Amino acid sequence: MFILKRQDVEITSIQHPTKDQQIPILNYQGQTFRLVSVFRANQEEEAKAFWRDLTDNRGKACVLLEEPERYSVWGKIRLDQLGTDGAGDAKTTILIQACVLLLQAVSIDIEDILGNKQAGLFEKNLVEVFQQWRFPQTDSAAVVKNLLLIDPLSTNHLPPWEEHHLITLLRELHRLGKESFGNTNFVSRAMVALQDLPPPERTQFVGWLNQTPVVGKLWQ
Repeated sequence: MFILKRQDVEITSIQHPTKDQQIPILNYQGQTFRLVSVFRANQEEEAKAFWRDLTDNRGKACVLLEEPERYSVWGKIRLDQLGTDGAGDAKTTILIQACVLLLQAVSIDIEDILGNKQAGLFEKNLVEVFQQWRFPQTDSAAVVKNLLLIDPLSTNHLPPWEEHHLITLLRELHRLGKESFGNTNFVSRAMVALQDLPPPERTQFVGWLNQTPVVGKLWQ
């Protein structure tokens, strides 16, 4: 749809109507957009590929925002639709559960194969990822350690992440796993953890993953 500069738009935040969190909103020429994904400044090609896939292949109304320190993709929304889709909230919960299972699986894999020291470094890097990308309620080492231990299928205390957080998490988790092992063999081992999900939820997550540009290819 559009490639915009920071000076072209106004970015604000609003309170989510049903969750205890702020939602970033981009305003451009009377239209409103919600954050979909964020990329580092050196990931221009990945950001543009993600944006083109959404706009050209999936027919989504999206903008790509270029900033000195990052690229971000935003999808068009109506503010009065926020919080009205209960099915959407249930879907997000399933996606969070699956992503936490993958996160835990990679962490266990690193500890089992590479040892406690490498596992500790992985946790430290994970904290830095959550802080850098401003993940809500996941900003300390203690919280991250707890996240690696909980049962995501039975807890009522999952972090209130949105889809753009999950896309960033899967992208960064793949990077950390590849840096730790030196290859991507950990992906197939981690995906086995999804067997803990009930079959309908597992199918829903894999479907979402396969339809999500960039990260879907990483976790095949």
